[in-house]
Amino acid sequence: MGLNATLQLARRRCTCLLPLAGWLVACSVHAQSAPTQSDWGGAGLLQTATARMADEGEIAFTASQVTPYTRYNFTLQPLPWLEGIIRYTDIGNRPYGPAPLSGNQSYKDKSIDVKVRLWQESHYLPELAVGIRDVGGTGLFSSEYVVSNKRFGPVDASLGLAWGYAGSRGDISNPLDIFSDRFAIRPAASKTTGDFSSSDYFRGPTALFGGISYQTPWQALVLKLEYEGNDYKHEPQNNNQKQRTPINLGVVYRLNRNIDLSLAFERGTTAMFGFTLHTNLAEGTGPTKVLDPPLPARVQTPPTQSPEQVNWATVSSELQSNAGIKVSEVSRRGSELLITGEQQRYFYPAKGVGRAARVLDNQLGSDIDWYTVVDTRKGTPVVATSVQRQSFDDLLDHNIDLSTFRRSVEQDAPLPQSEEVLYQAPLKKFDGGFSLTYGQSVGGPDGFILYQVAANYDANYYFRPNLWWSGDVSANLINNYDKFTYTAPSDLPRVRTDIRYYLTSSTITMPDFQLTTARLLGNDLYGMAYGGMLESMFGGVGGEVLYRPMGDRWAIGTDLNWVKQRGFDQDFSFLSYHVVTGHVTGYWDTGYKDVTLAVSVGRYLAGDWGTTIDVSREFRNGVRMGAYATLTNVDGQQFGEGSFDKGIYVSIPFDLMLPSSHTSSAGILWQPLLRDGGAQLSKRYTLYGLTSDRDGDNFEDNLQQITE
Repeated sequence: MGLNATLQLARRRCTCLLPLAGWLVACSVHAQSAPTQSDWGGAGLLQTATARMADEGEIAFTASQVTPYTRYNFTLQPLPWLEGIIRYTDIGNRPYGPAPLSGNQSYKDKSIDVKVRLWQESHYLPELAVGIRDVGGTGLFSSEYVVSNKRFGPVDASLGLAWGYAGSRGDISNPLDIFSDRFAIRPAASKTTGDFSSSDYFRGPTALFGGISYQTPWQALVLKLEYEGNDYKHEPQNNNQKQRTPINLGVVYRLNRNIDLSLAFERGTTAMFGFTLHTNLAEGTGPTKVLDPPLPARVQTPPTQSPEQVNWATVSSELQSNAGIKVSEVSRRGSELLITGEQQRYFYPAKGVGRAARVLDNQLGSDIDWYTVVDTRKGTPVVATSVQRQSFDDLLDHNIDLSTFRRSVEQDAPLPQSEEVLYQAPLKKFDGGFSLTYGQSVGGPDGFILYQVAANYDANYYFRPNLWWSGDVSANLINNYDKFTYTAPSDLPRVRTDIRYYLTSSTITMPDFQLTTARLLGNDLYGMAYGGMLESMFGGVGGEVLYRPMGDRWAIGTDLNWVKQRGFDQDFSFLSYHVVTGHVTGYWDTGYKDVTLAVSVGRYLAGDWGTTIDVSREFRNGVRMGAYATLTNVDGQQFGEGSFDKGIYVSIPFDLMLPSSHTSSAGILWQPLLRDGGAQLSKRYTLYGLTSDRDGDNFEDNLQQITE
């Protein structure tokens, strides 16, 4: 299976697949001067890549058809010098597999590409990049290349050298022969699917490629001409194609800010049709929040009430409805007023703090100089944000600018101090809500897309603010899982490859049913314990501890769990398999472009031991792009197809897509294959997630929203 995801519009944090194509069409964000995409995805001409890079934060979906290949490409630009591509290639004249399993489905090939820019174009030097195609797939189309680009007015010229598939013409000897004779011969493609065969890279005969793109005076029209290095005489699966000329001609028409249409004539024999949907997630600010409550009107006559005279029950209700803060306590510390509660509406903390300050300004006399919002998650204090009242008023009155105001804002670790409690909110015991979820798997032998639409009811019951029960009930509405008949082979305990039975055994399921408690154990030290049905496939008990110093760029935590495999109906039944699993995880914000590195070491669900490395980049608006890989003591043959676990993901705040504010995010996870090795427990809550506001970057990067 390929892309695994769900779409969920719910109050709790979720990982989900946005209907990507429709959203990109509707999205109003556009990356200026984004280069056009090649047939293979990524910045390029037609069959060849260029050294150009899109703006950081750019994503694109490209579909191209040139018989017998149809390619579906998803391109990400997480860093200005790094491009990644996920691809499915449909080989239309080859069957996927035996007819009893796959019917008439044509063959689908999965692959991942990476391109790295070595340096940017200067007055004298061209832009230079190196890339690897099909770096972690079947190797059918594996290739490596080095390419340069130089711009001459409206003409952008590229010239490169390719190895492997893209250089299969092999009309020049490998220039790397001067270092070693082994570069002269490229080994036959014999690697295990999904493995990295670095020993094959840049080996064998090579070919030149290049071309030009011409930006016509009509801004919507770009012309392309290229010379490619493939002669189509060595196509995978003995699928050789006729080529009359290595010169390809094409045109790109930019229909609007987010849609490109492509037409080309390739190999001198075949027409190519394609389209690209693209946008820049990093630059997105989202639609106007017309469904949010209006800002509290500032009173004309300054209030004179002391904190003890305020009706805090009424004010707490306004803080929740307008500032999104579910208040648990109001207290006073001299001239400082503290509001303790959980933010339930605004993804960007500064917006909630600013609205809370407006509400308080309309209630309190001049004896209060500071407002502090103590943000909690599930009754556990995370961060205290303090705003100097007079500076906030000066900012609203345009007497100071944002940079000056920033010096009067503090974020600190919440610490117990002597306070006068003014109001203790009654505990709301129960909350719940309905949602729709969409899930799909892409690229399996049963069908290219298997999907499900389900109705869910998600509920929480609070015994105390930091002790709660949570559960989900899911009812299938629409799906095509009747086609789901393939169970992947496995030499390991079937901790994930039995997914077909979990998806098809029952119409009504209970994915989660657990009791959880979390608390601050000490200064910067958090703890959590939980028990119940922890995910759709496993139930049990476990605990987690996290040390996350306030203001530092690192954290370290550990979790330990005893879990047992659940019955396929996802009710209260269990199967016989059980395991102890857990990890020690270190987190490090590198300080470079908000790139975070997380490394986990421990035991996985199948009993294997190993390491997961996760690298992600978060943009100023909260969008995150990342990738992970898990290597364990299970060898590639025992692991099976895929060799090791890996995936690529994107997280997009709903705030960037909807006309109302939301704290949740939509997540897209691409996992080429679902295997048993390297499988981690999919916990509903993690301490690193619950304490995410301790990373002050989201607050600082979006401080301007404190006035919105």
